[in-house]
Parts: sequence; structure tokens; C-alpha cells
Amino acid sequence: MGIWLRLAFLLLLLRALGQPAWPAAVALSLRWLLGDSLFCVLLGLAMLARPWLCPWMPHWLSLAAAALTLALLPSRSPPGLRWLPADMAYIVGILHLGLAVRARMRRHPPDTFVDTFERRARAQPGRTSLVWKGTGSRPVTFRELDDRACQAVWALKAELGGLAGLLGGESAALLVLDSQTIPALGLWLGLAKLGCPVAWINPHGRGAPLVHSVLSSGARLLVVDPELRENLEEVLPKLQAENIRCFYLSHSSPTPGVGALGAALDVAPTDPVPTDLRAGIKPQSPALFIYTSGTTGLPKAAIVTHERLLQVCKMLSLAGVTADDVVYTVLPMYHVMGFILGVLGCLELGATCVLAPKFSASRFWDDCRQHGVTVILYVGEVLRYLCNTPQRPEDRTHTVRLAMGNGLRADVWKSFQQRFGPIRILESYGSTEGNIGFVNYPGRCGALGKMSCLLRMLSPFELVQFDTEAEEPVRDNQGFCVPVGPGEAGLLLTQVLNHQPFVGYRGARELSERKLVRNVRRRGDVYFNTGDVLTMDKEGFLYFRDRLGDTFRWKGENVSTREVESVLSLVDFLQEVNVYGVSVPGVEDLPHFKPPTACWAEGCYPDFTGGGTAGAQPVSRDGPSESVS
Repeated sequence: MGIWLRLAFLLLLLRALGQPAWPAAVALSLRWLLGDSLFCVLLGLAMLARPWLCPWMPHWLSLAAAALTLALLPSRSPPGLRWLPADMAYIVGILHLGLAVRARMRRHPPDTFVDTFERRARAQPGRTSLVWKGTGSRPVTFRELDDRACQAVWALKAELGGLAGLLGGESAALLVLDSQTIPALGLWLGLAKLGCPVAWINPHGRGAPLVHSVLSSGARLLVVDPELRENLEEVLPKLQAENIRCFYLSHSSPTPGVGALGAALDVAPTDPVPTDLRAGIKPQSPALFIYTSGTTGLPKAAIVTHERLLQVCKMLSLAGVTADDVVYTVLPMYHVMGFILGVLGCLELGATCVLAPKFSASRFWDDCRQHGVTVILYVGEVLRYLCNTPQRPEDRTHTVRLAMGNGLRADVWKSFQQRFGPIRILESYGSTEGNIGFVNYPGRCGALGKMSCLLRMLSPFELVQFDTEAEEPVRDNQGFCVPVGPGEAGLLLTQVLNHQPFVGYRGARELSERKLVRNVRRRGDVYFNTGDVLTMDKEGFLYFRDRLGDTFRWKGENVSTREVESVLSLVDFLQEVNVYGVSVPGVEDLPHFKPPTACWAEGCYPDFTGGGTAGAQPVSRDGPSESVS
């Protein structure tokens, strides 16, 4: 007889005897909560205090039922109930967050991230918003950042001869290295004050992927770091053919046909930007474009709406971060984790963000000690690199209490806490374009998230059987997807609903439609295909197992095997090229892509972990050659 049948039998027995069920429920709850040892101590104290407790003692039949309950039911609570307090606390938190964001979005016009930033700049102008750790290391106040944003607006107006294009729904694009983060952030805030959506493009892209990224964003304005001159010049004719205005973020331009914004920014006034210039913003209006990794072709511009932007920013509050915290990030600005959660999340909350333009494992903890850092943001590789540094006596001498991020392997999780102290790790899962995410709020080592029956009602999803070759869900005789059981690997599909929409990508509708799966559990339902394979245990903890598609990770970057193939195919003596991820000795990375003869890569993580490098199999006209890496 199962636990729930035994419990039902006891409740029916008490009902038949006309006795209350609360003594049995209290006894069982205390035993599950306190454990056998403490419960026995408490029971012994109750026996000693029996003369004083007699007036409140229940009937002997209720006490007998309580004893029978303790004897028949297990000493530990069922998996579904063990995490009930943590589940309820998390659900209350996300409901509060969601209602707060929804209330702000219902205002006319919506109360966006920019409105919060401007209020804080007026109320606390001298408060440090950012601490820049790059060249010319210094703090940046809210007033200074707001002044930079206002100057950017008036400088663009002077250079473009007006703001009609930017106010008319056209977007802009930024192509900058991390060393130009502060100027670029001021420019982004200025464009945000106009309600102009901005594409933050990966500066490592060149050639066709770069052209595609700019054009797919719909940008009519491109601002480029002068250090990326070669990247721009090799694609400039194609951009100019599309009437895209290009500017360097510098005082002079070495390239004909490309302007320079530096001088205009220096002389531009800091006059406030009228709020009515962005009065046309709606909750689902694009605020930002973040690019996917291009694992199924060229990168796609995922739309981040104003509502979604605010939701991600609020995740710091959900994790218990306050305005008194100091957050340290080394992640790039073209990633959601580094830009939206890190920089914009701190600006929204009023916390101080310490920005390092480049990750340095040897300086990481020195920076944390110098600035009193309490929260760090990571991707799986960051913590692994820290664990690989030589041990130092001061490894545990710091004020960091929380690490938030994605893609942390269980072995690195344990090593990190053993070496650097009992830092709380808040692991999460999500994708830029995805409509839901998971958070490992109980802190189970190795899990990427936790699900409960109540939470699943709010954010429905399915783990289903899939065809590895076709990379599609398996259907039953009725045409529906087939769910997997606890502990079985299944393709993650997340249901598209009004309160969790799939906004998709900018561009042709077909790009977004390809990510949708219909008739998953019933006729007419719609789900987003994440392309990730997960497992869920009986307690509701989710674990990553694999990613469908051709991709590998290298030093935190997601690389498309197809893009590597397209480059190698340009070599004239190669007839056919096949690229796949392989393990590299001395680098503890795991490939996401499965070559035809490979098994699943256990322990690899989506979006943020390291992977192998590419193994290319060129076939020359003289016959196949050896594999190269």
C-alpha cells in the first residue's frame, strides 16, 4: 500500500471514529520536520509535562490514531512534500515579482527600466552606480551615467540632422569591445531614452555573420569601436548599400564614409531628454536584440521586450540581492547574464556593479576584496577557471555570499565551495528567446532548476521522447508527443501562453515558427522547442543532459559547427568538410555536438559552459586525410 493510500485509510478511520485528525497530522509533521531524534526528545518532554497538559490532551482514540500514523507512515516525508516550504517561498517570490512588473507595464505610458534609472539619477545623483576596472579604473555615479546618456541623444541629433528615424521605430546597433563598455552603455541609455531598440552585436563576428547580424536587426545606425576598424571596413560596402549610417566611437575616423561621434559627444549638452519622446512604448515593444549563437545557421536577433527586460532585471531581487550589495561581473555585454541581469539589474535595483572588461582568474578575488563584493555572476567556465588557479592562504578571505549563474557542473560546484567557502550558489536555466526559465532555489548540487506541481501549473512544460537524427519529438498513434518518466532524458518543450509568450526573433516569421511545436499534449496547444535534453527526478530537480543541434563550446563561447564548416569550405583543395566537437587534453570541456559515432556528452550544459574545440575532417581531392583539431 502506497503512502497516500495509507494516509487516506487513517483519515477515514478517524472520521469513522468521530475523532479529530489534527493530533495525527501534527505528530507526523513534527516527525518529518524535526527528525526522529528531536521528535523523541519532544515527545519525552510532553510525557513529563503530562499533568499540566491533561486539560488540552485529545481523546485517547486520537492519540492511538496518531501513534498508528507514526508507525505506518515512513519517517521521511514524500519527495513532493520535502521541499514544500522552499517551493512556496519561491512561488510567492515570483508571483510578487510578476505582479510588480505587470503593474508597471499597465501604466500609460509603461513605467520602463529607463524611468526607474532616471528617478534614481535624480534622487541619488552622487551614488556610485558602476565601478570600472578597465583602463582608467574609476567609479561612475548615476548622475554621470545619466549625463552621458543625455549627451548621446543630443550628439546623435546633431550628427544625424534630427531624431526622426530613431523615433520612428528604427533600431540601432552597437559593435564595441568590452574596453568601451562605459561609453557604449551611455550611448545605449541615450537610445533607450528615445525608445529606440538596440542590437548589441558580438564584436568577435566578422564577414558574412557580421553583415547578417547588422542587417537582421533592422538597424539604420551602427556605432563601432575604432579597435574594430578591420571588421567594419571589410563589410562596409554591403552596409552602405543598405543605407546604414556608420560611426566610430572616437574623435576621428580613418575610414572614408564613416563618421566619428567623439567630438559631438564632448560638446553635447546634458539637458534632460523629454519623456514624451518614448511615449509610444508598449510592454511588448522591442527594447533590445540579443543574438543567439547561430547553432542552426547564422545568429538570430532574439527580441527582448520592455516587459521581459524588467523581469530579468528583477531576478536580482528574487535572489535576495539588495541596494546595499556590490555585484561583480566579468561577462560580456552582448550576453543576457552580463548586460541585462548584471549591469541593468544593478541600475534597476540601485546596487553597485563592479565591471571588469576581461576575466582574470588571478585578479578575480583581489578585485572582490578591494571593492567589498558580495555577489558574483558566473558562467560555468568562470568558476572552473577560479578553481584551477594555485591555492592561496587568503582564498576564503572575502565578503562574497552569493554566486548567480548558469552551467555549473557538479564537480566544479563542490570544488568551488570547498575551496572558497560556503558561498550560496544560485544556478538557473534559460535561453535568450525562451519563454520560461528554471531556478535551483534549494541549492541542490548539479541541478539546473527545481520544479513543483504548483510552479508547473504557472509555467507548464513537457519533457518528451525525441528522435536524435531528426531532432524532433516522437509522436504516438494519436499524433501527440510522448512524455518521459522520472529520471529519463527528454526534450524540453515549454508551453506558450498569454502570460509566458514566445516573442521570437526579428525578421521573417518563419524563423520563429521553426521553434514552435504544436499539438504536444492536446489539439491546438503550442510549445517552444528549446532544443535541450533534460531529466527530472522524483523530487522535481532538473538536470541537463544534452543539446540537439550542431554546436560546441570553447572558452565560454558557443560556436556553430556549420559556421566553421562554411569557413573551411572556402579552402580550394577541400572537397568536403565535417566539423564536430572533441575533448581537448588539459581543457576540461565537453562538446555539445554529437558526431555520428558519439554518445551523449554527459555533464555538458547549455548556453554558458565550455565545450570542446572543433574537430575538422577535411577530404582532399587525393582522398581523406587525418583529422585535425
